[in-house]
Amino acid sequence: MSAVLLAPLPEGPLDLIGDVHGEFEALMNLLALLGYDQQGRHPRQRRLVFVGDLCDRGPDSPAVVEWVRQRHAEGNALVVLGNHELNLLRGQRKDGNDWFYGDVGSDGQRYMPFAMLAPEARGEVMAFFDSLPVVLERPDLRVVHAAWHAASVDRLRHQPGPVTTEYRRLDVAFRGNPDHQRLALEAGDQRAEWAHRMRDPALAPPSLPTLARWDALRQMGNPIRVLTSGIEHPIGEPFFAGGSWRFVQRASWWDTYRDPVAVVVGHYWRRAHAVSERGEARYGPELFDGVPPLRWHGACGQVFCVDYSVGGRFLERQMGRRPPYEGRLAALRWPERSLFFDDGDTFPTEGYGGLRI
Repeated sequence: MSAVLLAPLPEGPLDLIGDVHGEFEALMNLLALLGYDQQGRHPRQRRLVFVGDLCDRGPDSPAVVEWVRQRHAEGNALVVLGNHELNLLRGQRKDGNDWFYGDVGSDGQRYMPFAMLAPEARGEVMAFFDSLPVVLERPDLRVVHAAWHAASVDRLRHQPGPVTTEYRRLDVAFRGNPDHQRLALEAGDQRAEWAHRMRDPALAPPSLPTLARWDALRQMGNPIRVLTSGIEHPIGEPFFAGGSWRFVQRASWWDTYRDPVAVVVGHYWRRAHAVSERGEARYGPELFDGVPPLRWHGACGQVFCVDYSVGGRFLERQMGRRPPYEGRLAALRWPERSLFFDDGDTFPTEGYGGLRI
């Protein structure tokens, strides 16, 4: 497969699908509602665009990845890389991706039951993920998994890929900086000193500014990481999320985004209802406080997060809930700017402030 890190979006109408996270049934329901057939074709020549995080947590990641991979190969769907695909490309076992490795670790127990990928299919899946762009763009629209960060985009604009090659090159350059090496050693000492508390939610470590500074610097030091998992900054008090204490938190980068071009992202576990029953946000303060569920957000109303937390359905099923679920799979129809949910609800979005088509 050929690879390019920044790729053009085709002309014409698009349907932008939020993070699927292995929820194959939800994906099939949503596609039928949007008018697509089983090969991802639309009678009005619309095109599918996936914002990343096809896999992990849900009951059938192999089916989702294979369906999207085939439609991508046929030219009926486009996909940008998400942080969950990047985790697998980097060989990281975490956050519900045991489906790929064929066995269930201690953390994976909470996601069961889920389908396993056949071992002989792993190479094909990895080649597909490695071929994906990090950004899709055209004059009226930008699609990226987590953040539009102009400096990071510019650093990748003339790099051919594939993802793993460029990621390694960038990380080697970052870690070769002597100042970064010194800070990494100091941060490592702090982490080791408090290792006995790092994974215990009942034992909060103190504020560790050197570790926080390193975590934020490392996140921002690789543009592929920035675009797939967001902009992060140090915080004074750590918080517990994802099985460990964290010293940086995600930033609502859209509050300073003023370009006239619309940006569509996933990643951020938006709610389809103003009040969530799931409790606290997973990664620090709720980034959508004060933003109605159907509203464009950002400094000028030009950013839209289309991830409505379908990745949390495994939690709802564990609690004995049945459809309709709070976590939903969504599609943003462009240029109409209407929102479709897998359970059949359809709404116009509100407050768009970008280019008019």
